[in-house]
Amino acid sequence: MWGGLTVFECPPGADPKGTMADFSAPASESSFQRYVTRRETGIVGGTEEHSRYAYGADLAMLRTFKRLKPVELVVSSVVRTYKGVLRNQYLGTTVRVGPRQLPRIHRIAKECAETLGVPLPTVYVANSPFMNAYTFGTDEDSFVVVHSKLVDDFTDEELKFVIGHEMGHVQNKHVVYGTALRLLKMNVGVWLRWIAPPAEAALLAWARRAEITCDRAGLLCCLDVDVAMKTFMKMACGSARLYDELDVDVFLEQLDAGREGVGRFTELMASHPYLPKRIQALRLFAESELYRGALGLEGGRPLGEIDAEVNEFLQVVRGKKSGGKRGAAPAPLPEGGAQEGEDA
Repeated sequence: MWGGLTVFECPPGADPKGTMADFSAPASESSFQRYVTRRETGIVGGTEEHSRYAYGADLAMLRTFKRLKPVELVVSSVVRTYKGVLRNQYLGTTVRVGPRQLPRIHRIAKECAETLGVPLPTVYVANSPFMNAYTFGTDEDSFVVVHSKLVDDFTDEELKFVIGHEMGHVQNKHVVYGTALRLLKMNVGVWLRWIAPPAEAALLAWARRAEITCDRAGLLCCLDVDVAMKTFMKMACGSARLYDELDVDVFLEQLDAGREGVGRFTELMASHPYLPKRIQALRLFAESELYRGALGLEGGRPLGEIDAEVNEFLQVVRGKKSGGKRGAAPAPLPEGGAQEGEDA
């Protein structure tokens, strides 16, 4: 889910249409075939280090969930049941997007799906004054809902970031767990009561990490970090009259201020990291070797190094500082994906 409250100017040589075909040359002959595949398809993702963009803590928690097979099977079964109910509700109350219906949104969604190499899910536009978008269903059969407020206030490139974020949930196999969490929060958890509330707490901790992964997916679709940050700023403000006056750097001053006081613990019950954290995490990802490669640029920081830095400021309950310097190798994540002092 993009909202939740919870979304570059192309350098010379980069594809202005936002595709990811221009990768830098491979570092060694052994990686040539991998490089050719990426160059031809423009697809990134998965769990392999050469192509993954997913946040490491998200992957670690997903691995833990998948080891709990009985829980996964029951959650999947319940989600499939409710998915059918929800699909009928959306067919009756929203507009289904396609080549002949809302073609602008269809085109953006298709471009995002092609960039990430996922099947195009069904997209619906729902009448709502609230900025939000979310994904329902299963990993095999997903659908995306975009609120009309986003369509009214966002440019095509900003919508590409939001819809690309939702496609990231599909690519990274978040959909079943995300749908289960949404059902619990919608108080339709009679079928899921046996795993709540401990399951909800675990799913919330995972969901905050999953959003970091999918913000990266959105950025890989729109290929413009300024556009991506603007979507968060618009969501935080909500007034179209004030959008042109917003300053991202001033907004990020709220990141440090928000770390003080008992009120910061309310984030533990949120499904998304607070917005200043998401912007800072996205800025760091824009420094990565993988993202710079997507722009056709050389250099960049290793993703593991960036993940370690994101781990630090994403914490709600802060542990002891390690005293490490920026650029140091990250400590291994525990099985649950959270480092000491985190809110898993």
